[in-house]
Amino acid sequence: MTEWISIGVLTGSVPRDVVDEAVAVAGRQARRSGGKLPPHVVVYFVMAMALFADDDYEEIAVRLSETLAGWGCWDEGWSPPTSGGITQARARLGVEPVRALFEAVAVPVAQGLTRGAWLGSWRLMAIDGFEWDAPDSTENVAGFGYGGSVEHGSPFPKVRVVTVSECGSHAVVAAAMAGTSVGEQVLARELWPRVQPDWLLIADRNFLGWADWHAASAGGAQLLWRAKSSQRLPVLEVLADGSYRSIMFSSGTHNQGVRARLTDAARRGDPVDPERAIAVRVVEYTVNDRVQEDGRAETFRLVTTITDSAAASAVVLAQAYHERWEHETGNNQLKTHLRGPGRVLRSKSPDMVRQEIYGYLLTHYALSALICRAATEADIDPDRVKFLRTVRVVRRRVTDPAAFSP
Repeated sequence: MTEWISIGVLTGSVPRDVVDEAVAVAGRQARRSGGKLPPHVVVYFVMAMALFADDDYEEIAVRLSETLAGWGCWDEGWSPPTSGGITQARARLGVEPVRALFEAVAVPVAQGLTRGAWLGSWRLMAIDGFEWDAPDSTENVAGFGYGGSVEHGSPFPKVRVVTVSECGSHAVVAAAMAGTSVGEQVLARELWPRVQPDWLLIADRNFLGWADWHAASAGGAQLLWRAKSSQRLPVLEVLADGSYRSIMFSSGTHNQGVRARLTDAARRGDPVDPERAIAVRVVEYTVNDRVQEDGRAETFRLVTTITDSAAASAVVLAQAYHERWEHETGNNQLKTHLRGPGRVLRSKSPDMVRQEIYGYLLTHYALSALICRAATEADIDPDRVKFLRTVRVVRRRVTDPAAFSP
């Protein structure tokens, strides 16, 4: 795998022509030379910031310029800029080209033979959120706010990020971000239009709601979401695998008499008002090694659009749901292995914070794609390839332009 690795990993998953297109659409092309960094170099610099989180701006610029010079992609009239020049170049670029670039290149990378990436014909995907610490500047406080309560607030402004990732590869394919006053469900609504028909999208109980369920499944994707214990899901028919047919009521259907009539109609097989209820299937099980405060094993109740038990049994769906934790593994790769444990982002303004996070997402995506491609070639699960080891190899070989031609 080391033969594929250098900073070319970044250009391999984020090609120069796509970078140029994103820059042009955003209207951020270079208007004059004057020694300024070209926008495409700044984009790769933002990605390199994630790859070399321990290095300062000038050291990252030296690494990048030496590699680009080795490829013949560095103009002799340019010189590695100072930290102030880089800050100005990042501000000129802005967040929009990097956001558009991420949305253009970030697609699922698992192939048909990639182990652990599929349930039948459905690609296993997951959605969840996490938070990131930003520098404690006046601008970031105003733009994002602090997390926690008034009494136990966070020491730094918090950025909430909700992402959709591929369980098999950990590649993040969609993201939305805001301050902590914006909930995960609100951010998720920005992502539903990107859900694809061949996905089985897995989500925790925080996301299950009538409107979000309809929006996420509107394009034909299958859903497998955990329900809260308080959510009413009447048993209409127990199936052979132990799962049962049920209906999920709309958020506006609160009248108990109406719910009872809808339940009776659904139990008889009569059509029900789709504005008030929708047919679902429920899988319930306990996990003995997950004990709650009362000492009882934790119960999981999953709601799915896959109403035919022959298409996916209750056991298979229960196993698939626990692939959701691969999303948390991907979050850990982003926040710990790339950025470093407990490390605060660099940027002092909200736009630059967002630009920096998209740089992390792009770099993580490139590394995840590399790992997935190598694992698929070797016919092993990508989980067996150590992410941190891959990052270390990339960092060691980054100045070797012969390792990976752009």
